[in-house]
Amino acid sequence: MKKLFQIILAVAIVGLIYVIYVQISTPIRFDKETKAKKAQVIDRIKDIRTAQRAFKSKYQHFTASFDSLTAFVLTDTLELERKIVDEDDSVAMAMLKKSGKKNIEKFKIAVIDTIFAPKKVTRQDVENFRYIPGTGNKAQFIMEAGIITTESKVVIPVVECRAPYKMFLDTVAYRQEVINLIDDEQNNFNRYPGVKFGSMDSGNNEAGNWE
Repeated sequence: MKKLFQIILAVAIVGLIYVIYVQISTPIRFDKETKAKKAQVIDRIKDIRTAQRAFKSKYQHFTASFDSLTAFVLTDTLELERKIVDEDDSVAMAMLKKSGKKNIEKFKIAVIDTIFAPKKVTRQDVENFRYIPGTGNKAQFIMEAGIITTESKVVIPVVECRAPYKMFLDTVAYRQEVINLIDDEQNNFNRYPGVKFGSMDSGNNEAGNWE
């Protein structure tokens, strides 16, 4: 009887240790995985923002369509300027002036070859812009674009792109942790529970909430 009691006690102690271990390790693992997944999402949403800014520079508005944004990056061009001769080269500058030309020439370059530099972005990377990393290309970023009028009666284009935590965090293994994180962001910090840039309510220079 005494031996049986000792076995039961030992099992209870092991069980208690396991429960304590889970309680301690789960938040640590969740925090680690959350940081890693957020980093991936932020990396991609930064590229989306870069593409949107380039799109606006050419067309004076943002786009709410990933089809349009993808086509722009893959097939469109931007017109840039460069100096024809070195301004420190007095002879070349004199000849240029004599010909009646300005020391500027315009040229076109493929969007994908310039806006992400020095980062290299492949065609596949661009085609995957719409998908939130870590979701197996099942969940997509939510993207909106439009025009608003400010209090000073200035009409400006706006854009917003976001990925809610519940769309890319593990809501099965960390169900309660995700619930707590979302509640904390919304109710304690008054922040968007996820990763986003821009705003449909105001012009904020496409600021990211991770910055």
